[in-house]
Amino acid sequence: MARYTGPKSRIDRRFGEAILGSEKVLSKRNFAPGQHGNNRRRKMSEYGVMLAEKQKAKYTYGVLERQFRNLFEKAAKADGITGEVLLQLLESRLDNVVYRLGIAPTRRAARQLVGHKHITVDGSVVNIPSFSVKAGMVIGVREKSKSLEVIEDSLSGRSHSQFPWIEWNQQTKSGKFLHRPERADIPENIKEQLIVELYSK
Repeated sequence: MARYTGPKSRIDRRFGEAILGSEKVLSKRNFAPGQHGNNRRRKMSEYGVMLAEKQKAKYTYGVLERQFRNLFEKAAKADGITGEVLLQLLESRLDNVVYRLGIAPTRRAARQLVGHKHITVDGSVVNIPSFSVKAGMVIGVREKSKSLEVIEDSLSGRSHSQFPWIEWNQQTKSGKFLHRPERADIPENIKEQLIVELYSK
């Protein structure tokens, strides 16, 4: 499936946030990319603001349009506030859970680890990044992959206690997905209500 493989700094500059890269590029070039990026004064329309918020969420979680639309429709049918349920569904994706557990340094790296069969769910290898993790499932590193340098480096440099909806076991290099996160616990700067309004038009 196609993924965005272009410059990460370009996306960060478009939204004015470190979505895919580091904040270093924004401190040097805190304006939109392109030849006229520094001179853009055009006020964005209401539709443009909503569309930008949806695009930001898609780039943040690495989801393409059709997948994102399907997740929204699923969230709309579920009980609860549609925008919050949408973010919960995005957070429950296997690649995102692997990233949150600290097994991979970025969501892109997490997707690659999943696709290359380095990740297990309840003891069985799962290579589908969009796999929906349910409460009580245990996500771990396959025995053969525990010595991979990228995994060891990531695990040594990340805190595993910062997210209340997951529980990490350092000895087994696995984490338990306790429950779907509350909106207040999700650190992403996404105004999900704007996405709901966009799809409701």
